[in-house]
Amino acid sequence: MKTLLPLLVVAGLTGPAIAEIVAVPAAGDVAATTDALEAAVENAGATVFARVDHAAGAASVGMELPDAELLVFGNPKLGTPAMQDDVLAGLMLPLRVLVYQDGDGQTWLAYEAPAEMLEGVGIPADAPYLKMMEGALKKLTGAAAGN
Repeated sequence: MKTLLPLLVVAGLTGPAIAEIVAVPAAGDVAATTDALEAAVENAGATVFARVDHAAGAASVGMELPDAELLVFGNPKLGTPAMQDDVLAGLMLPLRVLVYQDGDGQTWLAYEAPAEMLEGVGIPADAPYLKMMEGALKKLTGAAAGN
């Protein structure tokens, strides 16, 4: 697993940092890894809301992208308390994992660390659901990685 450093938005002044991106290497290709992630999410009792094939979207307008799929999923038992603390958490929820292939052909599962993703809204840093979200993301991406 690797962690990409937070990026800063620079436009004359330094803006807020983007949430930490956690990237987990996967053994399979993008489609198989996304299938495995979707199965792991469903087996955990969470709901898959959407599966977005970015490469297919690009192809539909005559453009190219390396394989990349986004899985959007969640569990109201975790997301609802966050939105009760601050409804703006709904801008970041449900959770999302991007499965993509880099220029070297390596497949990755990437997601934003929940505590950092939600720190810009009124979410307490010690909210118990943050650790639960992080644990779920780690477990689900680990299962899908097949390493």
